[in-house]
Amino acid sequence: MLFLLITCFTFITFLYKSLSLKPLPLWSSEVRLLSIYFWKDFLILKPFKKAFWKLVLSLIISRMSLRRKSFSSRVENVDRNSEMSVLDLPELALDCILERLPPEGLCNMASVCSFLKEKCKSDYLWERHMKEKWGRVIGPAAYREWQWHIASRNDSSFFNQAKQRGFMTYLSQFWPISLVSRSNSSISSIKKKHTPPPVDSVMSWYLALESGKFWFPAQVYNRENGHVGFMLSCYDAELSYDLRTDTFQARYPPHGRRAIAIETGVTWDRLRAPPLDTSPHDLYISDCLTELCPGDHIEIQWRRNKEFPYGWWYGIVGHLETCDGNEFYCRCHDSDTVILEFNQYTPGSRWRTTTIDRKDHREEGNEADGFYGGIRKLQSNEEISMWRHLWPTDALE
Repeated sequence: MLFLLITCFTFITFLYKSLSLKPLPLWSSEVRLLSIYFWKDFLILKPFKKAFWKLVLSLIISRMSLRRKSFSSRVENVDRNSEMSVLDLPELALDCILERLPPEGLCNMASVCSFLKEKCKSDYLWERHMKEKWGRVIGPAAYREWQWHIASRNDSSFFNQAKQRGFMTYLSQFWPISLVSRSNSSISSIKKKHTPPPVDSVMSWYLALESGKFWFPAQVYNRENGHVGFMLSCYDAELSYDLRTDTFQARYPPHGRRAIAIETGVTWDRLRAPPLDTSPHDLYISDCLTELCPGDHIEIQWRRNKEFPYGWWYGIVGHLETCDGNEFYCRCHDSDTVILEFNQYTPGSRWRTTTIDRKDHREEGNEADGFYGGIRKLQSNEEISMWRHLWPTDALE
């Protein structure tokens, strides 16, 4: 028993030294050389036996905890020193990351450093976001309007409106809320970090559209909340985006003596970019008249009178009265007269059908029935399905 006790104590002493953070004192080496009989006599004293072992165990535990803390701190220091910055990534990898960031993420990354600021404002990163969100409603006319807008500003920056409205209020229109919901004491630092992009950049155009401050031309299906007089039509308007509701405000040009009509809450599915770069006040010169056949889907310009701008109305090419509709005997495509049908109206309605001259079609009509203008043939199923989607539930009178 005594031999086992001495062996255990020797091991404990050795372990105590190995766990020390500092070199053991000189006398510790002598402890192992003490007489066995000294320890025998010491341990025989029962009052000291329990206290001795408690002391040994407490020393071991304390040394082990210190050792663990020291090791953890060293590991943390090594990890901290070995951290890799995103700027250490290869340029191709960094570009792949930035390409997958949403617009809010690019705005956040642009505030990290000057290098990332230039990267995140690059046109090639924002062109994808422009195409994904705005490509369906932005056309050449909207782009020309934007170019005219930035060229006509004396301060050469769309974003300098912040001087008049307050930087934080204006910035909150298109920067992430988390970037602008800070205390007033940090406004100066935000100004330094969030410098506006170049006014002629794609990022600048995207943020201008998001803010709703830039009105752009586009076309709206079934204008004025689906007014019965405009069913299955598409009219030009100026649009402003509302980021909070993800809808648009449409401003229609005046019709004759009628004032400008304004419609709110216009949804994305009712918008399109103008398919033709033609003013709504100009007659479109048709280039498809010779190829029109019964069953073709078309859009035709129509206006109430000469003072009104044109809208585009959906219709289908029909058969002549002398034709029974048999595809093997039909010769309607050889006739100089083309029948246009607007089947959203009830049979017998004066708006149900009209005729045009295939060889010499210009604007046709009168003050009672309106004026029919140019025709464009619909080639894509997407355009046709869009009109079908807007088809009224009840026939119009």
